[in-house]
Amino acid sequence: MAEYILESANGEKWEVICGLEIHCQIISKSKIFSSASTKFGEDANECVSFVDVAMPGMLPVLNMECVKQAVKTGLGLNAKINKYSQFSRKNYFYPDLPQGYQITQEKHPIIGEGKVFVDLSDGSVKEIGIERIHIEQDTGKSIHDIDPSRSFIDYNRAGVGLMEIVTKPDFRSPEEAGGFLRKLRSIVRYLGTCDGNMDEGSLRCDASVSIRKVGETGFRPRCEIKNVNSVKFAMQAIEAEAKRQLEIYENGGSFEQESRQFDPTTGTTKYMRKKEYAHEYRQFPDPDLPPLVLTDEFIEEVRNELVELPDAKKKRYVENMGLTAYDASVICENKEVAEFFEEASLGHDAKKVANWLMGDFFAMLNKKGVDIKNSPVSAKNLGKLVELISKDVISGKIAKDVFEIMVNTGDDPEKIVEEKGLKQVTDTSAIEAIVDEIIANNPDNVASYKAGKNNLLGWFVGQVMKQSQGKANPGVVNKLLKEKLD
Repeated sequence: MAEYILESANGEKWEVICGLEIHCQIISKSKIFSSASTKFGEDANECVSFVDVAMPGMLPVLNMECVKQAVKTGLGLNAKINKYSQFSRKNYFYPDLPQGYQITQEKHPIIGEGKVFVDLSDGSVKEIGIERIHIEQDTGKSIHDIDPSRSFIDYNRAGVGLMEIVTKPDFRSPEEAGGFLRKLRSIVRYLGTCDGNMDEGSLRCDASVSIRKVGETGFRPRCEIKNVNSVKFAMQAIEAEAKRQLEIYENGGSFEQESRQFDPTTGTTKYMRKKEYAHEYRQFPDPDLPPLVLTDEFIEEVRNELVELPDAKKKRYVENMGLTAYDASVICENKEVAEFFEEASLGHDAKKVANWLMGDFFAMLNKKGVDIKNSPVSAKNLGKLVELISKDVISGKIAKDVFEIMVNTGDDPEKIVEEKGLKQVTDTSAIEAIVDEIIANNPDNVASYKAGKNNLLGWFVGQVMKQSQGKANPGVVNKLLKEKLD
């Protein structure tokens, strides 16, 4: 595993210590403690109930779908499911927190320790520990860019169910943190517990960063970078904050625990506020919500709903379908891509399908700016195209032309090949006649080849393919030319 080490001006080596807190909005039609809708993109304050804005006398009622989604996520992260959990009130004032406290879980979270395996660019795998997962209510959204002198509050998000996934301080590089976020996003999307759309705020990341000298034990003060909304920015924020702290230490300075914000335009972190310590929240059990007690039967019901997750899928692709570990990782990261691949490779050469998928097919999606669900080429037709190549019905070169037609028309490749007369010529006698003609018409090049210019073989192949309009089987062409020229 490649080390990520910072070096000070005097040659001292420092390492990064990082932990993440990821807030995942739970997929559920209604909020965690009210019946208000969780639909994204509605007009401001359209999805709000009296409970969400803390009207007097309004009591929270726990949405069991949010509980089920949290348990499913815990199982997907190889974590302990706690049968007993308890809600508490986390007291702090903020304009978009109507109650003046947040209903969360402190001492007794619903999910305990777990682990996630992260694939890194050098081929190594890093195990990242999950400390806990607790469920809580989201806050509203403060809007500061409508009026220069006033802020506005949209409470649509207030009360939406959140899973807060807290990792152990196991990250030693921005790459490890980025790999974890991609893996976590992939897992929750497979499970259907969070849509993982960081640009919409349904998955947000706080990164706690500190540094220490290599070989040093214990932890130095940390700073928490709040609400990072992309994997790329999370990696940049960790690196920027680590370098900022190194500069402070180099100049003989120190700092206290604080919350900061990452500015992607400058690539720096900026001070937000002093970071609260746990005791400052004065948490106590919520008197309106009884402890949550799960049965073994409930947990098993949820376990039985689990789908095949990326790690298991990757292993199957490598061991049973002949894919490389890299190819399998790329395909498995996205559930829709994996489903498309499995349909396309059914009954066909999976490795060849993977090559086409990750090559021409992905390039086409990127060029058109569409996702795989809106692909003009169906999985079934991509599999058929690969089969036509495997059976020598068409050559790889002609397949690219056929693929372009498929993109434009959505037609079946077999139909395209038939209608346009693109079938590959495998008749040896027909190809031999063309080979003989090319040799007879180019005596100088034949003499040069026989004199040792072996690279002219490629020229002869090109001439035969040109005369046959690309339909001659390249293998047969090469074989006949070698026999005749040698």
